[in-house]
Amino acid sequence: MNKVISPQRRVLTYGTFDLFHVGHVRLLKRIADLGDELIVGCSTDGFNELKGKKSIFPYEERAEILLSCKYVSQVIPEQSWEQKESDIETYGIDCFAMGDDWAGQFDYLEGITRVVYLPRTPGISTTHVKDVVGAVIEDKKKRLRNAAKLLNEVIDRM
Repeated sequence: MNKVISPQRRVLTYGTFDLFHVGHVRLLKRIADLGDELIVGCSTDGFNELKGKKSIFPYEERAEILLSCKYVSQVIPEQSWEQKESDIETYGIDCFAMGDDWAGQFDYLEGITRVVYLPRTPGISTTHVKDVVGAVIEDKKKRLRNAAKLLNEVIDRM
C-alpha cells in the first residue's frame, strides 16, 4: 500500500514586530499551529514610514529577531498593503492569519485563501511597552531635574 504524503500547509501573517514581546510569541505560536510552515511578512522601514509608524529597530534586526523564533519558518519584507494577494500566490499560502484587532480588514482575501483572526494576548502590546518605557524615562528626567535644582541651591549657598 502506497502512503500518500500531503503537502506542507503554509500560513502567512504580517506585522511590524517592533520591541518583540511575549504577546508576539503567543500570537505567532497560535498562528503557526494553523499549518506546518509560518511565513511572516515584516513591515520594512519604508512601509512603516508610509503608515506613519517609526520603529525602534530597523527592518533587518526585526527580521532577524523573527527568524530566531521557533514558530517562524521564513520572513519576507512587507513593502505595501497591496502585496498580500501576490504573496499568497507566490508562496502557496493555505491560510492567512492576523490578530483580531484586524478583524474584517482582510476578508477580501477569502476568495483565494482561508482567513483567520486570532485573539491577541491581553495586557500587552508594543504601544503599551513604549508607553511604559516613556513613563519611566519621564520619571527619570523629573528626578534628574529635581536633583539638579537641589544641587544648584547647594552651590548657590556656598
